[in-house]
Amino acid sequence: MRLRKRRPNQISLDEPIETDDDFIPQQIEDWGPSPEQRFAQTEMRDILRGVIEELTPDFRIVFVLRDVEGLSTEETAEAVGISEAAVKSRLLRARLKLRQKLDRHFRKGVKQ
Repeated sequence: MRLRKRRPNQISLDEPIETDDDFIPQQIEDWGPSPEQRFAQTEMRDILRGVIEELTPDFRIVFVLRDVEGLSTEETAEAVGISEAAVKSRLLRARLKLRQKLDRHFRKGVKQ
């Protein structure tokens, strides 16, 4: 019991803070994302999903396996049944197409 009483770094969240004039209740900051941040994250996720869905299946499968799922070039080539060079080529083209589509989308949003 004596050791518990000696812990100076611990503060009860139930006890208010004592000031010269009055007692102020403890306020704890929420470290989670704000509603605006959650909305922005959801909106960005929806935009990315939509743009990825617009890719042709050949490019989309390589992009998802490599950049989303994190497979290696060799693993992706085995899964899709193509050469590693073809995986690299399709991945580059998929990234370029995504960049173009996202660039157009965000430029359109800025002008409005």
